[in-house]
Amino acid sequence: MAFSWKRNLYVLWLGVFFCSSAYSISIPFIPLFLHNELGVDSHLELWSGFAFGITFLASALIAPYWGSLADKYGRKPMLIRSGYSLAVLYLLTFFIHNPYVFLVLRVFQGLLAGYVPASIALVATNTPEKQTGYALGIMATASATGGIVGPVLGGLVSHLTSNREAFLFSAGVVLVAALIATFFVHEENYDRKAKRSPIRDDLKTAWANRTFVTLLGLVGLSTFSVMILEPLITVYVLELGANTSDASLQSGLVFSAVGIATLIAAPQWGRIGGKIGYVKVLVIGLLGGGIGNLLQFFVGHYAEFGGLRFVYGLFFAGVYPALNAMIVKVTDADFRGRAFSLNQSSTQLATMLGPIIGGALGGWIPIRWVFVLNGCMLILSAMLLLLRRRRLEEGAPEGGGKKVAGATNE
Repeated sequence: MAFSWKRNLYVLWLGVFFCSSAYSISIPFIPLFLHNELGVDSHLELWSGFAFGITFLASALIAPYWGSLADKYGRKPMLIRSGYSLAVLYLLTFFIHNPYVFLVLRVFQGLLAGYVPASIALVATNTPEKQTGYALGIMATASATGGIVGPVLGGLVSHLTSNREAFLFSAGVVLVAALIATFFVHEENYDRKAKRSPIRDDLKTAWANRTFVTLLGLVGLSTFSVMILEPLITVYVLELGANTSDASLQSGLVFSAVGIATLIAAPQWGRIGGKIGYVKVLVIGLLGGGIGNLLQFFVGHYAEFGGLRFVYGLFFAGVYPALNAMIVKVTDADFRGRAFSLNQSSTQLATMLGPIIGGALGGWIPIRWVFVLNGCMLILSAMLLLLRRRRLEEGAPEGGGKKVAGATNE
């Protein structure tokens, strides 16, 4: 390639890190913002859940459209569009005083999102094939790092100022991501002469590629397995003996354990996948994640819980880099922006449904058994994946490869 793919990778890593940090700076404080700043006193849980979920629903619905534009006009314009739009929306949130206006802004945050999937698609299409697994493993650490650093920064900003200022800080951070995309990202591999296909045709193309559909299902299931535990971990930490006054700190450490493990292990899994095959890495990640969940049934202290979550994270860190690399392998380059946008749709829907179902299960059965159900789901997925291993390792779209993807670009 005429440009340095490594430079592109590091620049996009920074962009995704800042974008993920901006999101996680403010998202933990939505209930407090609604109550303290917007005057929501009744049904606060419902308001918080709706404000959280509506963004992911909007993002899931609009993602195929942005993916279609990305394949026509390039992924870099999508980075710029998303970065500056989110900066403006976070800035507007700083000024509002009405909870209904806040919900409207949350909808637009979902509709105008897309920085992370566009970054992944750009890396996937502008990196030499033999380095793709490593590059996608590196990219997986960017979101994890942002997810660790963001809440710390947000807590510090909120402590020193207020929850409202946390959104202003988010605006500044995501603006940095937008400026990085504008001035430092370089893109070469997209067809400027391609015609933009209708979304309905894109969905038909995706459905015809059954291998790709299988991967989308695994993406959604993997995300669901993570998010189903989101509303339960703090409660479980309390059940394991943490003091009420220390529960927030202990829960934060438990949440961070998985992120730190991802930082350590994801790049290594990317390299390993390039040597032994991404299907094997995916099976190992799902099995390790499933067994890790089952073992969390037996812990008796929150310190043991945190340590086991870290070990679980070391294995599960291989899942997303392997899935992204396999999506690259089974889709054509001119369909890749749409492929990763559909990937985002699957992720966002699972992100929305996971906490809802997890909260419902936690109120119906002991939390320990939710870990068992989650673990069994991941292990079963690994077993089913082994049955389709040959098709996935071949890497050829079942719908006909380039012929199928090209048919919708006429």
